[in-house]
Amino acid sequence: MPLTRITPDLEMFYRDEAFADPWREAEPMLLLHGNAENGEAWNSWMPVLGREFRVVRPDMRGFGGSTAMALDYPWSMDRIVDDFLALADQLGLASFHLVSAKIGCPIAMRMAARHPDRLRSLAVVGGIVSGTASLGDRAASWLDHIERNGVESWARWTMPGRLGAASPPEMMEGWAKLMGATARSTQLGFIRSVPAIDVRDDLPGISCPTLVITTDGSGLGSVEAVRGWQKEIRGSEFMVVPGDSYHVAATHPDACARAVVDFIRRRC
Repeated sequence: MPLTRITPDLEMFYRDEAFADPWREAEPMLLLHGNAENGEAWNSWMPVLGREFRVVRPDMRGFGGSTAMALDYPWSMDRIVDDFLALADQLGLASFHLVSAKIGCPIAMRMAARHPDRLRSLAVVGGIVSGTASLGDRAASWLDHIERNGVESWARWTMPGRLGAASPPEMMEGWAKLMGATARSTQLGFIRSVPAIDVRDDLPGISCPTLVITTDGSGLGSVEAVRGWQKEIRGSEFMVVPGDSYHVAATHPDACARAVVDFIRRRC
């Protein structure tokens, strides 16, 4: 899989795949992963999406195969948005469908609001709009745990809330290993920036067809809370999946992927 230079301090790793029949033109789709993840987080979506779309899965700045960021790197959502748009430009993607999970969701919503000409549709899967409102004081305990025990230990410690009670032990351990591969400097610096994330003012500016997906027991916000901000995105649709995970893209990949494809077929 290729690496490409985005900025002087970033080589971005990405996957660019399509499994549609060769006589069909597959529309482009960009997938944005969550915190301490990489493009592999979307593997279970690929059997559904790959038959329909040209799927680009970048590793966000600092994560996966992309360049790790220093502990004092000044994280900015707008910089991350620009990174992804620069990758799209390099790949010749004038516009694309955008699917996001967890912390990728506010980044995607910022992109949708500020670059409406680039998005054909938006899917927000298990996302937040305010770091402070959704995480409360958890970030401080997360930072302390990572500093004392490392990223993989933190991932394992927080995994039950992320994946919910129904997820089997091997899934919990697999995700802990995937997330634990994140560079310590990246993770500490990034988590410090999360409480400042707030895209609530961006929501009314999102004009593309938008689907918001959550679970009925998410630890990031109640159904009522998510529905409250979802309604700020005009014309958006809302889907609630049974379960207590907040990483619904991981725990319900088939249902979510099929819902996204159906939504795009109906609305785009």
